[in-house]
Amino acid sequence: MKNSKLIRLLIEAELSNKVDLISRRSPEERQKNYLAATQKKIKEYMKSGGQGDLDLNNTKITSLPKGLEVDGSLNLSNTPITSLPQGLKVGGDLDLKGTPITSLPQGLKVRGLLNLENTKITSLPQGLEVGGGLFLISTPITSLPQDLKVGGGLLLTNTPIARKYSKEEIKRMVPGVKGEIYLK
Repeated sequence: MKNSKLIRLLIEAELSNKVDLISRRSPEERQKNYLAATQKKIKEYMKSGGQGDLDLNNTKITSLPKGLEVDGSLNLSNTPITSLPQGLKVGGDLDLKGTPITSLPQGLKVRGLLNLENTKITSLPQGLEVGGGLFLISTPITSLPQDLKVGGGLLLTNTPIARKYSKEEIKRMVPGVKGEIYLK
């Protein structure tokens, strides 16, 4: 009986020490560890050949490595990312909803949809190709490149462009949009 009580007390003391160690880490240290874990996830993804989806939604990621190719979808929504690397290729969807991103790299190609809803994007790069829909809802977008290619719909709800131009005017400005244009 005495041995089981002693063992229980030792286990409780050990657990208490672990809790103390965790609570003693500063917010900065926890943030640094979290970011390192996210970077490790990206490196492992690249090392495995970039197959499948890469979901970084709600992480603290601020940048991506050069040469990143994602076979599936790349979810960066609700992250603090402000830019994307040159040559980024995404085989599925690219979700940047709710990020502070202000521009996209030249010649970006996204096979699926590109979601830029509620970002700070004011213009798109020349040569942008989107296989699916392009969501620019609630952005301050003021212009579209004439050579823009969109395989699906173009959603411009709550944007300066939607307030300034009609559907027909936008279709003439960007003839590479294959789907519907939504202004409201």
